[in-house]
Amino acid sequence: MTKLLNAAFLYMVLGVTSGLFYREFTQANDFPEGAFTQLGLAHTHLLTLGFIVLLIVLALEKLFTLSASGRLFSWFFRVYNAGVVLTSGTLIWHGSLTVLGKESSAMIAGIAGLGHIFLTAGMVLLFVLLRRAVTRESSAEPHELVAA
Repeated sequence: MTKLLNAAFLYMVLGVTSGLFYREFTQANDFPEGAFTQLGLAHTHLLTLGFIVLLIVLALEKLFTLSASGRLFSWFFRVYNAGVVLTSGTLIWHGSLTVLGKESSAMIAGIAGLGHIFLTAGMVLLFVLLRRAVTRESSAEPHELVAA
């Protein structure tokens, strides 16, 4: 549980910091206010996918002990975090190039796509963990008949 809490805290710090970077970097480079750059998306991705989702997983861990699945939980944690880092990193990279007036490459889009694939795989692993935990929990509950 400490690992989840620390990761959520780190993503909160990175999310807030990326928002500050977005504001200051665009102002320092005279980027037109209101013009689109992916830097703002990095801020929301880090806060939502990193901070908020991992806080929810922390609550689910407390409720269902998801980590009881051992290796599967470890796979979820690693794959999901790789997805958040790759996706957010490419948003910052691409957004910075946009602010600087430079062209982006197909490589950035490919890496971002890989990040999204990892996020998706992480979410699938999370639902496998949840299904196992809920199934384990419901099989441990005594079945009662309700009188009509």
